[in-house]
Amino acid sequence: MAFFRGFHRISRNLKLSRSSNGCRWFQSGRHQNRQFLSSHDYQLPTDSTAKVMASLIFSKGLPALHSSRYQIHHQSSSISEEELDPFSLVADELSLVANKLRAMVVSEVPKLASGAEYFFKIGVEGKRFRPTVILLMSTALNLPIPKPPPPNELGGTFTTDLRSRQQCIAEITEMIHVASLLHDDVLDDAETRRGIGSLNFVMGNKLAVLAGDFLLSKACVALASLKNTEVVSLLATVVEHLVTGETMQMSTTSDQRFSMEYYMQKTYYKTASLISNSCKAIAILAGQTADVAMLAFDYGKNLGLAFQLIDDVLDFTGTSTSLGKGSLSDIRHGIVTAPILFAMEEFPQLRAVVEEGFDNQENVHLALEYLGKSSGIERTRELAIKHANLAAAAIDSLPENDDEEVQRSRRALVDLTHRVITRTK
Repeated sequence: MAFFRGFHRISRNLKLSRSSNGCRWFQSGRHQNRQFLSSHDYQLPTDSTAKVMASLIFSKGLPALHSSRYQIHHQSSSISEEELDPFSLVADELSLVANKLRAMVVSEVPKLASGAEYFFKIGVEGKRFRPTVILLMSTALNLPIPKPPPPNELGGTFTTDLRSRQQCIAEITEMIHVASLLHDDVLDDAETRRGIGSLNFVMGNKLAVLAGDFLLSKACVALASLKNTEVVSLLATVVEHLVTGETMQMSTTSDQRFSMEYYMQKTYYKTASLISNSCKAIAILAGQTADVAMLAFDYGKNLGLAFQLIDDVLDFTGTSTSLGKGSLSDIRHGIVTAPILFAMEEFPQLRAVVEEGFDNQENVHLALEYLGKSSGIERTRELAIKHANLAAAAIDSLPENDDEEVQRSRRALVDLTHRVITRTK
């Protein structure tokens, strides 16, 4: 029995009501979004520091409710769990992409090349999360093309080497991502990244900015080689969003700074836009319908939002060693994220502390104390789970396909939503 069809029959009848930990999760039909609801029936430690740190581990049931869907997927397929590790599924292609990236950032100016390849060197490439998503999405959308590609190809004919073009999107996405990290580290005066000294700290701000610019220019050249105006427009918009999001973070009114809606829009621009538009580009290159392209976009958008929400939690609960950067970096830079915004709803007096700033270490401790008393960490996790479930729903809504490789990649994309919300670094 095809795995996805088996899941559909189960999921239509699935309805988990309130459990002993006060949480509910239900699926009501294939094309409807999953919802995650929670009541706060359990108690966390009363000591503020202990409470914040205890929140690093999910309260009973929170990840299990998300993973219950994953378990259904798991039981409905004969594919082993080892084979379904998302990163190992595309390991060979990731190595190919990594080698191409190192070759692409060669420059006649040795110092510039050294800066540009700083985070592409073996051992410091990071998890390569975004290229993994792109490559898995490429296989997940390996569907019959319903019609010829739209007339947006700039000369020539639609290449038969679709996979190479989609790999190029993975390379472009990673270059844009790393360029944004280099620029962000300059703006934040960061000293570490991925467990080593940040490029600006090691080689100076000027070279870090130029290395980021160089990567963006290389990404533009690669993008132009695809000769697809819609894809070019999508990824050019991503760069615009990155700049817009960073500017929103730097220059806000008081009301905007403390607005959850403003925070989520900024988060989309800074984090989710790159993944969502890259996933959409994969569908467009494959000549898929607008509906399929939008499902790919929705997956990337919600995965990216969930990723950043957990990042915001880990800024309070993680350690500099596990994260590869300093803990509490956001709050020390005066950046207000979801945990603090939620805490402020319960303790309005926290706003005055945040407005005063965190140059005074006492204010940092005071803010953490309020956060520890609140459900800010817990509510941020729940919001991340909501977006992770929406991402999984987008994959579930793709046109059915009995091909084993397609099914495996779709399951891996769903697995990534679970990994995002349960990660600790």
